[in-house]
Amino acid sequence: MNRPIRKFLTFLMLMAVIVVACASPVPQASPTSTSAPQAQPTQAPAQPTAEPPAEMVAVRLQLQWVAQSQFAGYYAALAEGYYEAEGLDVSILEGAPEIVPQQVCANGGAEFCLAWVPKALQSREQGADLVNISQVFQRSGTLSVSFVEKGIDGVADLRGMRVGVWDFGNEHEVFAALRAADIDPENPDDVTIKIQPFDMTLLLSDEIDAAEAMTYNEYAQVLEQINPATGELYQPEDLNVIDYNEVGTAMLQDAVWTTESWLSQAGNEDVAVRFLRATYRGWIFCRDNFDACVQHVLDAGPTLGESHMRWQLNEVNKLIWPSPLGIGTMDPALYQQTVDVSLEGAVLTAAPDSGAYRTDLAAQALSGVTGDTTGAGFSPITVELTEGGD
Repeated sequence: MNRPIRKFLTFLMLMAVIVVACASPVPQASPTSTSAPQAQPTQAPAQPTAEPPAEMVAVRLQLQWVAQSQFAGYYAALAEGYYEAEGLDVSILEGAPEIVPQQVCANGGAEFCLAWVPKALQSREQGADLVNISQVFQRSGTLSVSFVEKGIDGVADLRGMRVGVWDFGNEHEVFAALRAADIDPENPDDVTIKIQPFDMTLLLSDEIDAAEAMTYNEYAQVLEQINPATGELYQPEDLNVIDYNEVGTAMLQDAVWTTESWLSQAGNEDVAVRFLRATYRGWIFCRDNFDACVQHVLDAGPTLGESHMRWQLNEVNKLIWPSPLGIGTMDPALYQQTVDVSLEGAVLTAAPDSGAYRTDLAAQALSGVTGDTTGAGFSPITVELTEGGD
């Protein structure tokens, strides 16, 4: 194909991307309850001014779990054409219990992966050349949830209780809080630790007194169940919640990782910048175009229903926004807290070296994003859950 025709076809492709990105999807019905509503703009962030490269670069993103609103920004960036506009052909790989995202990256199965910071730092300490290039979640979503009749108002009240946690490195925030309250999680005389599945069945069946939960997922699963005492859905006032951000043992969670060896190859730092720029635009879209973003997630085929996906996106937005230093930029104080908790809990044997994370690629990506990249005025919307999260 000669150069003029190729340029003309490239121009037509870019125009198609812009038309898709600017289309306003049909809004979904917005339920009521939980916090003050927020106006829902429908205009996506502006497209990059430069033409995408003539040849697309194929990259893979490994998720931590199946399709859900936890990953909404990536699905939105794909559906809205932001990756394509950056010349990237992105494949989003779903996770599963047996998949360790950071190891997928380390083994060359994906160029980018999402992982909690302490888990990836542990893998790095064990020899994987992983590097955090974007800290998307600015806060932890980890809770311990109990029914009010258990009288668990704080960490100290977990003494003598049956406390559920997930393993695979998800338990560290809870264990660090227990130790800070002089409760030894390894001493059954202090507390009974039970490994729970990634749902709330043990709490609902009274097999544990408190359950580990994410704000955007398992906590909602309780509120989607019928309270047999009332015949209605459980309400937030039926539950006590321990928020580990408030306790001070919260650890940074979803971040974008790649490997130093991949970044060292010619052109890959530029690919990473383009990937981050499109990703940030995807998350901004999800903040400012809530209903359309939820629809992108639903189109990806989540296993849970629409009301659950709406709740999840609302809660995930709270973990990202505001991002005072700009979306994806590491907060050094929160990173240090994560490292300190990791060292205290023997997740790490030594503090990571300075190469464990870098902010320059995120900074370059942010410089090419128009619109509000900090979300200083962000306010969550109102979401009402339905039975089963449908």
